[in-house]
Amino acid sequence: MNLQRKHLELIQALQASETLAAAAAKLHMTPSALSHQLGELEERVGLAVVNRKAKPLHLTAAGKRLYETAQDALPRFARLEADLTRQVKGLGGRLSIAIDCHSCYLWLLPTLDQFRRQWPEVELDLSGGFSFDSLQALAAGDLDFVITADPEPLNGISYIPLFQYESMLILPLDHPLSQVEEIQPAMLKDQTLIIYPVPPRKMDIFRLFLRPADIEPAQIRHSELTVMMVALVASGRGLCSLPNWAADEYIDRNFVTARSLGQCVFNTLHAAVREESLQLSYMQDFLLLAKDLPFSTLKGIARPA
Repeated sequence: MNLQRKHLELIQALQASETLAAAAAKLHMTPSALSHQLGELEERVGLAVVNRKAKPLHLTAAGKRLYETAQDALPRFARLEADLTRQVKGLGGRLSIAIDCHSCYLWLLPTLDQFRRQWPEVELDLSGGFSFDSLQALAAGDLDFVITADPEPLNGISYIPLFQYESMLILPLDHPLSQVEEIQPAMLKDQTLIIYPVPPRKMDIFRLFLRPADIEPAQIRHSELTVMMVALVASGRGLCSLPNWAADEYIDRNFVTARSLGQCVFNTLHAAVREESLQLSYMQDFLLLAKDLPFSTLKGIARPA
């Protein structure tokens, strides 16, 4: 049928008017122009949409169905136009964020808080990356910003380094490996390793430490929450690996201890953004905050090399 927005606006005006002339006045049209547009609409639909002989005029069944659609679609058009206008003026938009590295939430909170104060009209949404491929979702336009420690080459995606951190092995206070100064991969082949519910290839300890040495732990156990992971380690249920800054609060409270993996495993946290989004003022500000604020809130991180 190739219906257009003007047709929905026409049917909305007809529903609110007693005569064609009154509907024309609502739309700032002449009666003849409205009559022509109405004829065009009915030709496209193949049915009459208004009973012209009725006093006052009223919509036919087909017209009422079009009116229901207009009531839903026209406000959405208006919101879309308003959102796009704010984006053109640099005042607002959408920032849908996913986090691939699951211990990132705490350091991100000050960034989100500051950003909300600077850009109150930008709609923020935050989700974890447990159950979907967040980088593919970013490339498809379903997300706007992904925090990841494992960049993948994707067309149209830019990776901006945020900060460098050390991956640490977290152990119970009385674990035999707590007496070892430098952990070697083979020392973990008879251990239970507790990880987030993501493919091991995405975990620093596998990708950068165990797999290069062709070592696998005896068992793998999953936990979605960092605090639960640490609790399991403290109770002797296994070992885990965390960024140094994420482990600090648990080590400071003497819940667990930590050791370096080999001669230290370092990785860099990145922000993944679609290239066209880098032109948006609010995206530029969010990147600046994400790059700068962690250095005032986290211990043990370094500027990217």
